[in-house]
Amino acid sequence: MQIQIKQRNKPNKKLKVKDDIMNKENALTIFENKEIRRVWHNAEWYFVLDDIVVALTESKDPKQYIKRVRSRDPILSQGWVQIVPTLLVDTPGGKQKMNCVSTLGAFRIIQSIPSLKAEPFKRWLAQVGYERIQEVENPELAQDRAKEYYELKGYSKEWIDKRLRGIVVRQGLTDEWKKRGVQKEIDFAILTNEISKATFGKTVDEYKTFKGLKNKKNENLRDHMNDLELIFTMLGEASTTEIEKTRNPKTFDDHKKASKFGGKIAKNARMQLERKTKRSIMSKENYLLESESKKRKLLK
Repeated sequence: MQIQIKQRNKPNKKLKVKDDIMNKENALTIFENKEIRRVWHNAEWYFVLDDIVVALTESKDPKQYIKRVRSRDPILSQGWVQIVPTLLVDTPGGKQKMNCVSTLGAFRIIQSIPSLKAEPFKRWLAQVGYERIQEVENPELAQDRAKEYYELKGYSKEWIDKRLRGIVVRQGLTDEWKKRGVQKEIDFAILTNEISKATFGKTVDEYKTFKGLKNKKNENLRDHMNDLELIFTMLGEASTTEIEKTRNPKTFDDHKKASKFGGKIAKNARMQLERKTKRSIMSKENYLLESESKKRKLLK
């Protein structure tokens, strides 16, 4: 897999990354022939800090290098415990406790590393920050960039239109939840699962397993849905949005009930179509090995 750091009007910088899955929880990442170990923690990948420092600086003593970085950046040092947890990581000698960082934490530390190899990351972060400010001022830019992203991944125009529309519907729903006091990510996930269970009979994780995405933790389920799956997902969330507006739930249990009602509306429509067509809307297919546009052509 290649992650391309793209900067407009400037030469492209490429960060080569190759994944070698060791087991369902741990993996080894290769960065320019340097090994960066990682471990799954709190629903995201955490990377071994020493490995990142060696890859970017070629330091023979990464721990001393990190100490110097912290001494030069007192603000970073002050929040070190929150940014750098100690986690158990697989090593040739067995599991060992090592300092690790999330992707966000890694970027924060990279900002303080005075290395030429770190410059592409810093420029990319600056570009991303600039683009996000542009998107706040002009939300249409966010849609344009999302469309470009999906086009590069091999999705068809028909699929992209539905996916982007689904994003808008989802944002409308989360806005209604936030207006009524739902703020925590875990609560958003619980309510989303209520809609998914009512619509398809599966939670998001169960649906990912159904589609063969169980061990692909960073894959977004909706990026592997076909047209009708996306449409019924939208219907469940759009229905829930309208119920939120009209019933104005006050408690979290009321929000869960609204989510179930919204999902049930989508379920009834799905089952009615399935009875007419005599085939299931839910598909086991995913777009890991073959792009959506190629699969669409085969179906045609």
